[in-house]
Amino acid sequence: MYATDYPRGFPADFMWGGASAAAQIEGAWNIDGKGLSGAECIVGGGQHNSTQDNVTLAELKAALANPSAQKYPKRHGNDFYHHYREDIRLMAKMGFRAFRFSISWSRIFPHGDDEHPNEAGLQFYDRILDELAKYDIEPVITLFHYDTPVALTMKYNGWASCRIVKAATRYTAVVLKHFGRRVKYWMTFNEINTGTTGFHATGAIDSDLTPNQQLQLRFQALHHQFVASALATKQLHEINPGAKMGCMVGRDQTYPATPNPDDALLAQKEDRLNLFYPDVQIRGEYPEYMNRYFAEHHIKIEMAPGDQELLRENTVDYLSFSYYTSRVSNSRPAKNDKKITVNMARGFNNPYLKGTPWGWLIDPKGLRVTLNEFWDRYRVPLFIVENGLGAADELTEDLQVHDDYRIEYLQNHIRQMKEAVADGVNLLGYLMWAPIDLVSFSTSEMAKRYGLVYVDLDNEGRGTMKRIPKDSFYWYRHVIAANGNEI
Repeated sequence: MYATDYPRGFPADFMWGGASAAAQIEGAWNIDGKGLSGAECIVGGGQHNSTQDNVTLAELKAALANPSAQKYPKRHGNDFYHHYREDIRLMAKMGFRAFRFSISWSRIFPHGDDEHPNEAGLQFYDRILDELAKYDIEPVITLFHYDTPVALTMKYNGWASCRIVKAATRYTAVVLKHFGRRVKYWMTFNEINTGTTGFHATGAIDSDLTPNQQLQLRFQALHHQFVASALATKQLHEINPGAKMGCMVGRDQTYPATPNPDDALLAQKEDRLNLFYPDVQIRGEYPEYMNRYFAEHHIKIEMAPGDQELLRENTVDYLSFSYYTSRVSNSRPAKNDKKITVNMARGFNNPYLKGTPWGWLIDPKGLRVTLNEFWDRYRVPLFIVENGLGAADELTEDLQVHDDYRIEYLQNHIRQMKEAVADGVNLLGYLMWAPIDLVSFSTSEMAKRYGLVYVDLDNEGRGTMKRIPKDSFYWYRHVIAANGNEI
């Protein structure tokens, strides 16, 4: 007998909260034994949507020799390292039920493969967990979030070498053993699918290679990440069988430009390059459709004995993802069809959608489509762990930020989440990006602000670091208190 009713709202235990990343918030890049990460070697400057993946060896050497944080915004972040108590207290005032953050590999192992872990690094994250526990906020931790230790880039060329897997597995073993019984929800690699765009995700220098050589290196690096992810999942399940490990992908919902079957086939082909990653981590094997892609691009994945068995036997427990925008596949673009290239999205303009000042298309209904497609395809719990609006917020003379545009953005996405839950989607929670202003990943600037709390800090790292709640802070507090029933 079929059910005759459906969910009319979010479940009582729905995890409302926010998300962040160590390299974008922590700062304290050169104290308490921390080593340098690749993210902290990226020069700022506010170039729109510049992930700066064409990093050269000379640029890395220059960054290693530079003792300043001024040119490298991810070295100062928003100084969460020294403000974490205040920041978590602000999250508690909003009623957060969960907070996603990442552990910096180079804060635990400064060179990535040191003989012993850095105890000061472990103690820092212990203090964060203690503070979250004080307010009954669920920690959600990412193990690898775009900050491969730069020492491993210099030693192995990052994830391009299979030798890094041993170092990564040692890092995850230490972290999961130390924190594994205090944390229920984990993720392995942040937006693992962005590895095909280069250095930020792979930690590998490939700027001197041809496009085909780059693809070969990047997909090989991604295989090593799949293996490290499976090993970390195995470790967690052995340490704490009740804990959950998730994969995490950046999702750009894909549409065909027209009903033309050529556009439909192109959209399917391009969408599969997004779905490939959860297919491997949830289904436990490389999907057949990638065989043709690899052959046509002359890519040969080298697998060690036992890799396929490891992937098959250590699949993740849930699918988490970021959602910011959507993309259009157009097989026969006209001269006036505008190409969109922002962050991960590579497609064409959608005339039915508006964009942000940084060119990201705003598509709340695409989130509902994504949730339903993911649920239909995988039948594992889903978790939105990034969604937000980057904007040039202005602080008034009386120290207020009126960000109605951010409220509207979040409001419309939450409405579509509610519709997806009514459609039958099993959704664990919503962690918006980001609770507090941080350094933008894609542009390495503070001027592109995502937070519900304003931080007095400019692109050059100048400011008081004062935290000031925006209008969206009070709106989100009301949403959480009403469990999404009053948006």
